[in-house]
Formats: sequence, C-alpha cells, structure tokens
Amino acid sequence: MDKVLIIDDNPGIISALELLLSLHNMDSISTVTPQAGLQLLREHSDIGLVIQDMNFTADTTSGEEGRELFFAIREIEPDIPVILLTAWTQLEMAVELVKAGAADYIGKPWDDNKLVATVKNLLELSELQMQQRRSRQEAMQARQQLREQFDLQDIVYRSGAMQKLLEMATQVARAEVPVLITGPNGAGKEKIADIVQANSVLREGPYLKVNVGALPEELMEAELFGAEAGAYTGAGNRTRQGRFEAADGGTLFLDEIGELSASGQVKLLRVLQTGEFQRLGSSQTRRVRVRVISATNSDLPQQIAAGNFRQDLFYRLNVIELKVPALRDRPEDIPPLARVFLQQGSGETKRLAPQAQSALTRYHWPGNVRELQNSMQRAAVLTSGDTIDAETLALPQQETGARTELSFEPSRELLEQTLANCNGIIAQAARELGLSRQALYRRLDKHGIPY
Repeated sequence: MDKVLIIDDNPGIISALELLLSLHNMDSISTVTPQAGLQLLREHSDIGLVIQDMNFTADTTSGEEGRELFFAIREIEPDIPVILLTAWTQLEMAVELVKAGAADYIGKPWDDNKLVATVKNLLELSELQMQQRRSRQEAMQARQQLREQFDLQDIVYRSGAMQKLLEMATQVARAEVPVLITGPNGAGKEKIADIVQANSVLREGPYLKVNVGALPEELMEAELFGAEAGAYTGAGNRTRQGRFEAADGGTLFLDEIGELSASGQVKLLRVLQTGEFQRLGSSQTRRVRVRVISATNSDLPQQIAAGNFRQDLFYRLNVIELKVPALRDRPEDIPPLARVFLQQGSGETKRLAPQAQSALTRYHWPGNVRELQNSMQRAAVLTSGDTIDAETLALPQQETGARTELSFEPSRELLEQTLANCNGIIAQAARELGLSRQALYRRLDKHGIPY
C-alpha cells in the first residue's frame, strides 16, 4: 500500500499519527513545513495520500496557509486524496476545500477508528484510480496503435470488447478467406465488414454489398449470379450480370445471409468451393475470384437444425466468425458514439447534461447503435440550446426490477470508472449507473472491487 505524507507543524501530532498508522501496517513520511512537504511529494512517487494541517504559523487560525498548501499539492498531484486536519475555527474553510476536491476533513482531536478507516478507504480508492488511469492509458495506446497500423474506417469506440473484435478483424482481413459476421440488428456488422475489406489484399478491387433479406426470392439468384435473357418472367431481352461477376477481383458483402433461398445456398456453396457458377438459364460455367463476407443476426445453427440452412454452407461461410456485441454489452462506447452522432445531427457543438449521459448509459438499446444514432439526431433537432437534457432524449420506459438489471450489466471497467468519478461514494455511483445500492454492492463484490 502507498505511503501517507503527513504535513503538520506540531511534532507531537506527527508522532501520534505515525504511531497510529504503523499499528495498522501503514507507512508514512512527515515534515513540519508546507515547503518541505511539497518537496517530499515531488521526490516520492509512492505517496498515495496526504494528511495536512490548516495552519503552520504561531497564533494563526485563519486556515489560509492550509488553503495555499492544498492548491499547491493539487498542482503537483491533481488526483491525490488530501485529508485536512482542522480545529473548530477552520470548519468553514475545510468545507470550502472539500467542495474544491479535498477528500475529507477530520477535527482535532480525532477519532482513531474513524481516521484509520478513512485513510484505508482513500488509499484503496487512490490505488484503484491509479490502476484505472494506467488501464485507460494502455487502452488508449492500444487503440492509437491499431488506428496507425490499419484503416478502421473512422469507427468510434472505447470498450475492450470492440478493441478485441477490431484486432481480430484486422488480423483476418489479410487472409483471403470467407468471414461470417454475427450480431444483433443495428450493432454495426456492416461497419466491421468495411474494415475487413479496407485492410484486405483485395481492397483495390470492387466492393459490392447485397442485402439478401431485401431481395424477392425469385430475383435472388439472378441478382447474385446473373441471368440470360428470358431466363425468368420479367427478365426481358437483356443478359443480366450478377453481383459475383461484378465483384470479380474484389469483395462481396452478403448481409442477412440467413435469408438466402435453398437453391441460392447450393450455388453459393459451389462458388465458395470452386470459384465457379452459372447464370440462370445458362450452361456456361464462369469463374471468379471473390472474397465473401457475410453477416446475419439469425442463429444459423438453429436454422440448420430446423432444416432451413445448409450445414456445409455454414462451415464454408464460417471459416472466421466475428461476433459484434450488442451496445448494451459495451456501455463504454455509448458516450463517445452519442457525441459523434449529436454533432452529425446538429452540425454544431452540443453537449449532453450529466443526467442525459446517465440515462443513455442505463438504457438497454434494443436497436443498438442504429437506435442511438436516431435518438441523438432527434435530440439535436428538438434542442434549441447547446445542452441536451434527459427529458429531451425521451428514451422509452424500461421495465423495472430484476429484468432491468439483467438488461444492463456494467463491466468491471465501467464500475471502477464510475466509483472513482464519484470519489467512492456508493449512493452517487449507484445513481449514475441506475442501480440500487444493494445491486451495486453485489457487483462490486462479484468483481472484487474495494469500496
């Protein structure tokens, strides 16, 4: 555990504090002047908390010296917790400094149990904040490195889940094998397909997209594989080139692949196996080089069990599977995405009120990123000022109780970040997360997070 720095002009108080802390296995260093205390803070990187007096000159009781020392400490270590030792005459000044960011104030004479408990909690919180800052810095460096190495198509994210997905997507992009992208509607499957294509060896070739679910069944094969003149009713007198021919030497993205017809599945399987196909109404075999990226929100193994999808085709498509998580499973991505969509919707800088940000994080987003984008664009239109509040967001009401808790499961990273932002205050952190205090305690215990 980090050291405690004690700054007090009374050697007797320093000795008492050092003894009390040592009895509870806590190390400390001390000095009697603010100047020496600031120098120790600069020299020792393992100081995790400061206990400071409010007066250092004889017959001085205003607390101004303590105020100056507090803000000097803040300039050196902006996040280090500071406990103020106060007499009753400095209570007003102490309250002012707590509002300015001091961790706590303790009156003289102090209660040993309360002081020890406060110091332990603040040291643990300080260590948690340090780990969080280190983790954020490492995550930021990883994101930056990925952006420098690959074309990420301006995707916006902060979560570890998306970082892992993008690392895998950019890795498999270089291998010319079929990729299956799975995930719920609106989660960003097409964006992941764009990233795979942008970093593949075929990125200079054609890149075509087909929403298989939007095609009538009778036109699906003609759309994908082409058709000779008169091959089907309404075909007309012209030969139709299919998407596979048009994408030769490039990439074809097949969205909603689970909707492909049985005959279409047979032809697609052949293309994936041999690179060969025939147009509707033709016996001529054509050969193409096309990398297929497919996407679905369907449970293809379930469709296979029901006899609606070919198992052999599934294995051909699923050489590499990229699973896009639902937005509710990566709440860290919600605020940065919301800010980007807000700017896109308004064309100017608008910000979200704290209550609005909290509402966005609590909402379970059944429509995923697409729903968030629509909500932000609507809010931008309806807000005449520069701040959007929770009322303007007008998010749909969610069911309360156990089902709501199940729909929003905060990650360890989000729990630590919220707790640190709220200075360890459980009630405030619970409000920010939209949980009861008991629910928050359970999650903190589950992840082994101190509080």
